[in-house]
Order: sequence, then structure tokens, then C-alpha cells
Amino acid sequence: MAKKLIPVERQQQILRYLQQHGVVKSSTLMELFDASEATIRRDLEWMERHGLIEKTHGGAILIQRMQQEAIYSASASIHQQEKKWIARAAVQLVENGDMIFINNGTTTTEVFLALQNRLDLKDITVVTNNVSAAMAVQSAEFKIILLGGIFRPSSTSIVGDLANNTLRRMYANKAILGVDGVANRFGCTSPIPEEAEISRVMIDQCLGQTILVADHSKWGVIAQYRIAGLDDLDIFVCDSALPQEALDSLSETEIEIILAGADTTRTGNLTTPA
Repeated sequence: MAKKLIPVERQQQILRYLQQHGVVKSSTLMELFDASEATIRRDLEWMERHGLIEKTHGGAILIQRMQQEAIYSASASIHQQEKKWIARAAVQLVENGDMIFINNGTTTTEVFLALQNRLDLKDITVVTNNVSAAMAVQSAEFKIILLGGIFRPSSTSIVGDLANNTLRRMYANKAILGVDGVANRFGCTSPIPEEAEISRVMIDQCLGQTILVADHSKWGVIAQYRIAGLDDLDIFVCDSALPQEALDSLSETEIEIILAGADTTRTGNLTTPA
């Protein structure tokens, strides 16, 4: 660019670029603004502190803020095939005798449907606040414990002190959780405090693996209420459209990544479609 910009002008233009492209490399910004690596790094650090972006290895992604909860029926119609792939991969992690916490959400509803097709499993107990999922199961060889509490029609879920206190009297050896947003720095989030709380309790009461199930559109999304950090997760099951920037960020954690597709095979720390 011919004109040297002051930091606020440059940051505004970086933000506009990200709004158009979603992701950018630092090298691209250095070229666009004829700026040094240190200058671009300071810009990105300032923007990250103010919740505008999230830095990645060698660049940044735009933070998408979720202000309100998506309507359940609308959410269920988005990325349907990816959610089925994710669910099918997630239930391969279930073993005989497991007691599993499963929270509310359209992806976790798919987990229920996939689980009822695992006819080889025995002595499985699922504890959930997901009313839609429990009602969607037509026949299954596993036991469902539906939590009591306050019913939320918009999400068809159960929340509140009664549900949380019931969970605190139980221990599971797996938790399979859906979230509204997930980001490297901000972790897993929800726009509803009661939903975030019940997911936190499930994590606290899980003595084994905590498994996140979320499609690629949830990456880089931040809602108001924190559920957990990435270091609280053991496995992240996503679809293969998860951005490379996300994979780069997750590579420095101890989380096992499973990228689900029509056929999924496990290959060490990163699992990809065959």
C-alpha cells in the first residue's frame, strides 16, 4: 500500500480482510501493508486481546460471536451429513459397560441414533438432559437415564439445580458433549448459562474420556459462557472440513483429533477419513 497507516487504521483493514476471507497469514498482511513482522504481530496481539480475532500459527482467524442460541429445528438442518459422520465415529469409542454423560444438542442427538445401531455393545447406560435424543430412540439395548429439572422448549433440554445435583451424585467413565462454539484460546462455549453449567458438571463428574463432538462450523465461534478449555478435553471428533489453522493450533495440545467422513480410520493422534 502506498500510504503508511497508523495502527488503528491498519487493524480496521485487517478486520475487514478477515470478514471477507475468514483467515489470513501474517506474511500476507506484511505484504499488504508493507509492514514488518513485529508490527503485524503487535496488531494481531491487540486484536486478540480485544476479542476480535484469534491468533493461529502464522496468522489469524476471525472470531464469530454467538449472541443468542440457535433454534433447535434450524440447527438440526445444518451440516446434517457431517453430524452423522461425527456421531458414527464417536460411538466407536464406546465400550461394553460404559456409563456415558451426553448433553443437549443436534450433534449429540445423532450420537444417540448412532449408538442404538451398535448392537454389539452390552450394559451401556446413558445419562442425559437431551429430551429430543431420548425421544428419538425407537429401540435400543442401552439404558437411558433422563435428568429431571427445568424444561427448556427452545432447546428441548433439561437444566437447573435439580439436574445438576443429580449429576453430582453420579460418575461416568465417558462424556460425549456438543457445544455451540470452540476456539483455541477461549475453549468451548455456550450462549445459555444453564446449558454451560450442566456441561461443566458432566465434565467434572467424568472419570474417563471427555469427547467433544462438533462440526467444522463451530470452530472460531465464541459464545458468552465458558464450558471448558481445550485442555479439559481428551478427544475432539469433527468432520474433515475442519480448517488447517485449527489443526495447526490443536497439534500443540494433547487432544486426539478424529476427522470423520464416510469412512474413518484411526491413525495415532490424528484420525482421518480413509
